Amino acid sequence: MYSRGRGYDPERAGGGLNASEMNANIMEQQNNEKIAALGDQVARLKGLTIDIGNEVREQNSLLDQMGDSFGNTGDLLSGSLRRIGTMLESGGPKHMCYMVGFIVFVMVFLYWVMTHKGQSGA
Repeated sequence: MYSRGRGYDPERAGGGLNASEMNANIMEQQNNEKIAALGDQVARLKGLTIDIGNEVREQNSLLDQMGDSFGNTGDLLSGSLRRIGTMLESGGPKHMCYMVGFIVFVMVFLYWVMTHKGQSGA
């Protein structure tokens, strides 16, 4: 069976398989390994897309809440402007002077607070 002068016999080394069958088995094994690697990558991508979907849902919820808040703020501002307009129409120039004086006072006060806050924080 095993002769000394012949050297390597692929049919005997492979357990009775010829070279083409061994090559096919090796290629099958490599394909199975690559399929397993692709399966792992697909699983990671699936997890990533699920995480992205959850994040998108959370962001949409936050955007809806912000839209509602901005809508409420817009309603509040429009009501305030309407009341200010009514007050200015009924009060004449005296109320306009009071309003301008109040706005100037608020701006000066805010400037003073910002400059003193900058000096004490440094």
